[in-house]
Amino acid sequence: MSAETVTRFYATGKRKNAIARVWLMPGSGRITINQRPVEQYFGRDVLRMIIRQPFEVTGVVDKFDIVATVLGGGASGQAGALRHGISKALLSVDSEARVKLRKEGLLTRDPRSKERKKYGQKGARARFQFSKR
Repeated sequence: MSAETVTRFYATGKRKNAIARVWLMPGSGRITINQRPVEQYFGRDVLRMIIRQPFEVTGVVDKFDIVATVLGGGASGQAGALRHGISKALLSVDSEARVKLRKEGLLTRDPRSKERKKYGQKGARARFQFSKR
């Protein structure tokens, strides 16, 4: 490998129960998630659109390559976590982008998660049927 250093920016994104570790590096717009291309990992176009939002808002489409590790949650949660991670990594690249990203709500973590099951009950909200007699 050559002596030149490759500039990489790291950030962690979260949504619901999904966690995405994102490495952003200058490149041609290639996105790799868990060693698979984005087209193969996320089959739905909507999810791929969600991932590209931070780039479109900041105007740096196809200027960075992404390598990400995603775990937990479902497909939608993982895409949201990835979007959050990419947004945070873009702040490391350009701190001026904060205003644009914040306005679009891309820096806010979605804190929702599964509600715990309560003891003596059927589920988180479900209750056993009340019997008068």
